[in-house]
Amino acid sequence: MSNFLPLQQLSESLEGDLLYDELHKKLYATDASAYRIIPEAVAIPKSVEDIIKIIRFASENNISITPRTAGTSLAGQTVGNGIIVDVSKHFTKIVAFDPEKKTVTVQPGVIRDELNLFLQPHGLFFGPNTSTTNRCMIGGMVGNNSSGTTSIRYGVTRDKIIEIKAVLSDGSLAVFKDLSSEEFLEKTKGDSLESKIYKTIYEELSNKDNQEEIIREFPKPEIHRRNTGYAIDVLLKSELFSGTESTINLGKLLCGSEGTLAFTTEITLKADNLPPKNSVMVVAHFHTIQESLEAVVIAMRHHLYTCEMMDDTILDCTKTNREQAKNRFFIQGEPKAVIMLEVGSYISMEDAEIQADALVKDLQENNFGYALPKIYGDDIAKVNEVRRAGLGLLGSIVGDDKAADSIEDTAVELSDLPNFIADFAAMMASHGQSAIYYAHAGAGELHLRPVLNLKTKEGLHQFRNIATEVAVLVKKYRGSLSGEHGDGIVRGEFLPFMIGEKNYNLLKRIKAAFDPQTTLNAGKIVNAYKMDENLRVEAGRIEPDIKTIQDFSDSLGVLRAAEKCNGSGDCRRLPSAGGTLCPSYRATRDEKDTTRARANALREYLTHSEKENKFDHEELYKVFELCVSCKACASECPSNVDIATLKSEFLYQYQKANGFSVRNKIFAFNNKVNKVGSITPAVTNFTANLPFVKKMMGIAPQRQVPLLAKTTFRKWYKKNRKSADNNSFKNGKLYLFCDEFTNYYDVNVGIDAYELLTALGYEVLVTEHEESGRAFISKGFLEEAQQATNKNISIFKNLISDDIPLIGLEPSAILTFRDEYIRLAEDKKSAEKIAKNTFTVEEFFKREIAKEKIHSGQFSNEAKSIKIHGHCHQKSLSSVEASFAMLNLPKNNLVSIYNSGCCGMAGSFGYEKEHYDISMKMGEDTLFPKIRKTESSTEIAAAGTSCRHQIFDGTSRKAQHPVSILRACLK
Repeated sequence: MSNFLPLQQLSESLEGDLLYDELHKKLYATDASAYRIIPEAVAIPKSVEDIIKIIRFASENNISITPRTAGTSLAGQTVGNGIIVDVSKHFTKIVAFDPEKKTVTVQPGVIRDELNLFLQPHGLFFGPNTSTTNRCMIGGMVGNNSSGTTSIRYGVTRDKIIEIKAVLSDGSLAVFKDLSSEEFLEKTKGDSLESKIYKTIYEELSNKDNQEEIIREFPKPEIHRRNTGYAIDVLLKSELFSGTESTINLGKLLCGSEGTLAFTTEITLKADNLPPKNSVMVVAHFHTIQESLEAVVIAMRHHLYTCEMMDDTILDCTKTNREQAKNRFFIQGEPKAVIMLEVGSYISMEDAEIQADALVKDLQENNFGYALPKIYGDDIAKVNEVRRAGLGLLGSIVGDDKAADSIEDTAVELSDLPNFIADFAAMMASHGQSAIYYAHAGAGELHLRPVLNLKTKEGLHQFRNIATEVAVLVKKYRGSLSGEHGDGIVRGEFLPFMIGEKNYNLLKRIKAAFDPQTTLNAGKIVNAYKMDENLRVEAGRIEPDIKTIQDFSDSLGVLRAAEKCNGSGDCRRLPSAGGTLCPSYRATRDEKDTTRARANALREYLTHSEKENKFDHEELYKVFELCVSCKACASECPSNVDIATLKSEFLYQYQKANGFSVRNKIFAFNNKVNKVGSITPAVTNFTANLPFVKKMMGIAPQRQVPLLAKTTFRKWYKKNRKSADNNSFKNGKLYLFCDEFTNYYDVNVGIDAYELLTALGYEVLVTEHEESGRAFISKGFLEEAQQATNKNISIFKNLISDDIPLIGLEPSAILTFRDEYIRLAEDKKSAEKIAKNTFTVEEFFKREIAKEKIHSGQFSNEAKSIKIHGHCHQKSLSSVEASFAMLNLPKNNLVSIYNSGCCGMAGSFGYEKEHYDISMKMGEDTLFPKIRKTESSTEIAAAGTSCRHQIFDGTSRKAQHPVSILRACLK
């Protein structure tokens, strides 16, 4: 069905939204899997009534609906050709909580970590712990029967199900919960769809032949991570079907059914007591994969809370990842694999230490592990963060050879794991392949990923062949082809082989009982799509040759830079998860405004556009519009997908075809405008802030256009520069980059920096140079940015060295030397040399403090309380810790760093009238509330000029540049 009128009628009947424009259909065509299916529409329901209407509409029009929350599914569960129903925006309430019974009721869009923040004060938590817990949602965890790193101690999601409220395929409501045998049999009476479901389950599972077939063909019951088909083997535990349990709950069947049986609207879960606070992690290092897996069998004799494995491929990816490079401190030598083994104690730290020592001794006595370091406290979280980033890190692999998720979810009984992996390795060798190994070794499940190029017919052929052979191997050990990530598309077609044709036909009859018209998530579990069709990439396709002004050779081109996004959705994290990524999504909670959406859209249009200029699409403009170029994605995304850089390239290419607006020209050429305006700054300031002028320029009336200073910093410097003959310059000399913001607006900051550095014994030089080009870059004027780049490189290449650094005050300006200049410069060698000797002023201070050239004795002992807000580029490309080191230098300064995201101003973005509200909403995300709670006597430090303006506009508090605060601390 692709009829516009019925969709329009459905849209008008909903409280929520129904989106069927090309952009949204393409954004929801994929998830975190390798698959791509364009849907008919995307629904964002606001109520259960909306969901009922959508399901009935789908049934009447013979199309399928696909439930979706965060879209982090790895097997293609949340893609389909009907209506994608996204409940992640509005179904986010914690409905009820019973601390005595330790139960909590939630809607499916509640994020797992948000739930645990709610439960933590009560000493409880929801145990299943996937690597995506800061954005994955309970509905998705139920759909997939998620487990994660804690399953060896706390079990899987199915174990926590108390009750599920759902909409059935005919639009009726049902509640699935524990029932006695008598209550179950009572449910079989009647003609409702619910009654027919209970009747079918009873008739099918009462059959002795069916019971025996299930027991014979399903994975071993000792494997607790098994999502193969529907969990009919679990239902056999009921006394109704020759089992021993007195109650039965069809909610257990819905768990792991991938939305193919019913649409979940409310979930009641059992919570666990919080893990012990006293813990020690042993990170065992191994020379071979096989040795590590044999060691797991020994390690699991101990009372472990975590038993996770990473191979050298993932560990090597951390070396070039800006965020995870800091977390790989625990690595000793060059291990082929490490296993993270965590013990804990409710009694004492001493008891945890005893357990850790016993574990180490056991491994040593069995000759396992060449290094067995113990990790404590906050460092354990850092090690776990590397493990959590595993999938995203694999996305950073350069080129078309990618870690394919064709076989990455196998689980076998723990005692079988070493032999299974030995057989697997031999099989892979026969294909000339070596796989990537990581994840849940203690549960008998490793994520095994071959490295394949699915853009080639040979790679696609291997994709199927390897998957088929692995299915045979898993069957040999009576394992589960899907341990936790679901059957979806990638494993669904292997179900008849994995559980036998009789059991598969039984699943089909159960599906038909629940969903006679195949309305719910068609093509998953039964009658599944082919695993090697509907892929994101087309085998044998000739890749488009896309010319760009920026150099994307580090990703082998702009298309491959976008393709680094694997859809894992790190950009959907909320403020409670910390960090900055992604400010626009946090403000709108719309998928369109995620980093993932921008990468997906760019990949779509660069790949499928018939236009000569493939960037020339209004849909791309819409998806990039709210990107504030914060660059959080360049560091916080494990795949380092730098959307800010991709956005500047898009704007350049798009505006080449469609023209550059007057407002964009004014903002981009702001430096030149200010050069004229600074002749009569008072007149300029008055004129620029007249209401009709702001309206004409499209500037928000609530904003004050920044005021030009009475003089420029360059003029002040020429007039006040101290003589180089002065012998007080004992610490050498440096070049201060006179950025366009300091020169015209924040002259006082430039003066403070000059006076501070001079007082500390540095000769501060300011030479004639071009503006940084930041405004050009942010507005897509890349030809002008390249000209500024080349001029600055030619000026500084003979001035800057290891002994004479270049330092800057405005992070977004000075850090262009380390970031965009490398992509824009014609003289790349000189650009890279300059970049190595270019620092923010805070970084320079931190370095000089370490060299003991600057010390606390040079500053007063006056007590000061200081809070630091880090500029986004500073957090991504530099370090806010450098600001801390600088401001913490005076002995009695009490300094701390706000855990704040983006301020929301982002250069000109917050001044633009259409973006004012969203800009302020970004500020309200974390920063404004924290500043309002800050004592008035506390000084606020912010290196970015935009940040300081936004802080004032949002809180009426004046923030200062760190150099101004430190200068005031001089003796």
